Amino acid sequence: MNIRTRLTLLFVLLVALIMLLFTGSVYYFYDQFRQQEFQQRLEERAFTTIQLREDVGEIPRTDLSFMIDEQITIYNDQGLVLYSKGTQRPRFPVSPGLLRRITTRQPQYLRQGDIEAVGVRSQNSRGQSFVIFVSANDRYGFSKLDRLRDLLVVGWLLSLIIAGIAGYLFATDALRPVAELIAQVNSISATNIHERLRVGRQRDELAALARTFNALLSRLEVAFVTQKSFVSHASHELRTPLTVMMGQIEVTRLQPRTTPDYEAALDGLLDEVQNMIRLVNGLLELAQANADAVMLRYQPVRIDELLWQAQSQMTQKKPSYQIDIDFENLPDQEEDLVIMGEESLLQTALQNLLENGCKYSADEQVSVRIAFEPGEIHLTISDHGQGIPPGDIQHIFEPFFRSENVLTIRGHGIGLALTRRIIDLHQGRIEVESALNKGTTFRISLPTQTNAALRQSALHLTNETHSDNSLDIH
Repeated sequence: MNIRTRLTLLFVLLVALIMLLFTGSVYYFYDQFRQQEFQQRLEERAFTTIQLREDVGEIPRTDLSFMIDEQITIYNDQGLVLYSKGTQRPRFPVSPGLLRRITTRQPQYLRQGDIEAVGVRSQNSRGQSFVIFVSANDRYGFSKLDRLRDLLVVGWLLSLIIAGIAGYLFATDALRPVAELIAQVNSISATNIHERLRVGRQRDELAALARTFNALLSRLEVAFVTQKSFVSHASHELRTPLTVMMGQIEVTRLQPRTTPDYEAALDGLLDEVQNMIRLVNGLLELAQANADAVMLRYQPVRIDELLWQAQSQMTQKKPSYQIDIDFENLPDQEEDLVIMGEESLLQTALQNLLENGCKYSADEQVSVRIAFEPGEIHLTISDHGQGIPPGDIQHIFEPFFRSENVLTIRGHGIGLALTRRIIDLHQGRIEVESALNKGTTFRISLPTQTNAALRQSALHLTNETHSDNSLDIH
């Protein structure tokens, strides 16, 4: 059942209940009015009868105000019938208890089927008390009540038909913007992902829904463009070493070579293969950091141990690298050194920053400072290298981006993108300051284990952003 039909049915049901309550109330109150009016007529008939009996001495057998199936019975206090007009037997059995309940101020109303009766008490001038029972059939009142019932039922059915038509038109008009949004969404594809939804009424809930869709499309567009750029750059980076390898092989095969020549050619091929392995490993790590965010297992990790391990691995890989680690202030508790994170990813991020600082510095030196404050750990990684041009700082975290002043140094432009993503996964912040020919400084802030609120929000944010931000490094 679609929304239009559901809204129409709900609208008709609501109107039906309201009209049923209204018609039922009208019928009930009119029936009460008919009963009270007929009861008043019966009381007037009773008092008229007793007045004629007192004034004339007898009650005429014919009367101008005759009611259908009328019966008049007069009782004394002992329950004896003094006068009866109508059927031979009283319609309503009269008991002594009923006679006692009837007073001059409190008549009694009785009903059996369509026959209604009223018992009233009256006294004559000699102080004698009588009880008069008058019963009759309010045929005209009941016929009017039946006519009213028929009119109310027909009116109720007609109101349902009108409500159904009005509800359908109302639902159609209310859902027309939804149909327009559906048509616009269906028209957007990869070729025109830059298109956005438009609604006529800018202040209702559908406009808010359209803005939400537009925000989603903007994120998808960024992810789509990033993915295309990622694939393009990855293909280019993989094609370059393959082309070099193929060229070396073809040149070597042009003519017979000596053993040293073959060894030199194989060394060149080995170097290119290692370069490809580093590129592929970087791509795998970047894909893992983006695609497997919800699968990460966060565990307590000491930040100082991560730094010492990263320093040890860098110096083993390049003995010429010099990495100085300095504690600006020591925490009072050991727990302030612990963060919740994925150890291998954090190790990769720190190694990337340390390697970049040493690789792009002429003296191959990097200084690391660690500062602590309640709930956060701050890392400052500085070098004295070539620096980053001001126009390139906003792009350095994009995959495969490299500044022109470092193109001569071997690299692929994946390390900083991967580092930024890892820091984001751990709910941290990374900032960069750089000046040409003076050096570059990266500042990283990570929440500690004691900061439970940040840790929970980090896990929640990771789950929410996984599905629509898998390749968005920004």
